[in-house]
Amino acid sequence: MKIIVSPDSFKGSLSATDAAKVMADAIHNLDEKIEIVRLPVADGGEGTLDALVNATNGEIKTVQVQDPLGRVITALFGVLGDGQTCIIEMAKASGLTLLSQGERNPLKASTYGTGQLILHALDEGYRTFIIGIGGSATNDGGMGMLRALGMKFLDIEGDELADGVESLQNLVEIDMSNFDERIKSAHFVIACDVDNPLVGPNGATVVFGPQKGATKEMIKGMDANLSHLADHIEKKTGIALHQKAGAGAAGGIGGAFLAFFPVQLKPGIEVVMKAIDFEHHLQSASYVLTGEGKSDLQTLSGKAPIGIAKEAAKHQVPAILVSGYVEETSKEKLANYFKQIASVVNEHVSIDESISNTAFYLKQRTTETVQRLLNL
Repeated sequence: MKIIVSPDSFKGSLSATDAAKVMADAIHNLDEKIEIVRLPVADGGEGTLDALVNATNGEIKTVQVQDPLGRVITALFGVLGDGQTCIIEMAKASGLTLLSQGERNPLKASTYGTGQLILHALDEGYRTFIIGIGGSATNDGGMGMLRALGMKFLDIEGDELADGVESLQNLVEIDMSNFDERIKSAHFVIACDVDNPLVGPNGATVVFGPQKGATKEMIKGMDANLSHLADHIEKKTGIALHQKAGAGAAGGIGGAFLAFFPVQLKPGIEVVMKAIDFEHHLQSASYVLTGEGKSDLQTLSGKAPIGIAKEAAKHQVPAILVSGYVEETSKEKLANYFKQIASVVNEHVSIDESISNTAFYLKQRTTETVQRLLNL
């Protein structure tokens, strides 16, 4: 018997890699003869880099870049086991977790560090990229990233604009003459689960700005500045980003990729599954075990466990869900995708207990679930 163990992270408690190990150990304690394939996953946000590098026996590289506020930090990018594909997690350079609550400033926050990560990878010879753009602290329309790669954003005096969306009100010219030529010969797959346009009521600023620190007073001006940027991009490239699906992802960096890079935007879990050759591993599998910190109705809209379950169903492999917490109102709909559903939190284990000792209780719940599954 072969069981694939493929959880996402239990955010704030266990990484996807650690969760996979806990679940695999629980199964092996029941029966050492069961073949287990550990394939921790992510949906394009936090944990994507580690999941892909670990699943493909790749490597991690360390570089110096700027954080969202321009401070020099040490950041990571990865190379998959094929030795050719570079994986970049935007959050490592431009992420919200790099800032304290009081430091969040979407007017000034920049994607420059993400551009530096791409530049370092280009310098090392990589031309195939997977970029996860979840968890950003930025709302600059990708201007910082483009600046790091040689593009210039100029005011009426011909001076370069300062970092951040606030300065875009002064934009009069985009100078592409020094934009890195190597990008034309590269290929970028962007792991992105957001189809919001760049501007407007469903755009980057209105929908995602508040979680990055934008106040009601800031939002109108920020949105207008992104619209002004989109006007100039359309003038330069002929591509109208204003209402383009996906352009609003990660504070508008999705639009920068769509306008200036040879790129495909794909759902994060699809990108991850392809990179780890998930379909190949499904062959001859008896079951797939997946999970996440919290499963609810949002899980149904493209989160990792649903992507896993849908792919498994194509190969008639039953999927099992073991999550930290499963919202009661979502169980009926989740049952359409999973043969069994288990929650670490139940009448015996509180939310606080599950968070403080996640590994112990996840192992316990996995053991119980697999025992029922296999009638052990």
